[in-house]
Amino acid sequence: MKDILDKISSYNLFNYLLPGILFVYISKYFTDFDFVQTDTLIGAFFYYFVGMIVSRFGSLFIEPILKKIGFLKFADYKNYVSASKLDSKIELFSEINNTYRTLISTMFLLGVLKFYNYLKVACSINNDISIFIAITLVFLMFLFSYRKQTNYITKRISANNQ
Repeated sequence: MKDILDKISSYNLFNYLLPGILFVYISKYFTDFDFVQTDTLIGAFFYYFVGMIVSRFGSLFIEPILKKIGFLKFADYKNYVSASKLDSKIELFSEINNTYRTLISTMFLLGVLKFYNYLKVACSINNDISIFIAITLVFLMFLFSYRKQTNYITKRISANNQ
């Protein structure tokens, strides 16, 4: 267990584990859903996974919406790669930036879960349907995350080759 903890980066802690824990614990008191795990090891992995889902939602939906409405403006990726080589603080600031985005996503998804909780009760949606919906949405989100990450790697390779 200690070896695993030694390998967890601050990015993993603040963009996956912390949001996952926050989401699970707040949802317990905010909705009828209780995702809290009693086993510490299983809980750590589960909260990390929930945090990954929250983070990916922020990357796929929150960030593009904020860019589209003009709330955010990003530098050209080639400039980011070049500047990161000259200024190591840029990667730290980018990590902090992603943490903020993930926390925004956490709060937004808690609202979505609260709304779904209302629909589940009002429309008598059973647990099997809820689980099917959740698995389908998570599958699709990771599918599009995989595509986005592949594009990110391709852009980074291109930027480093020039």
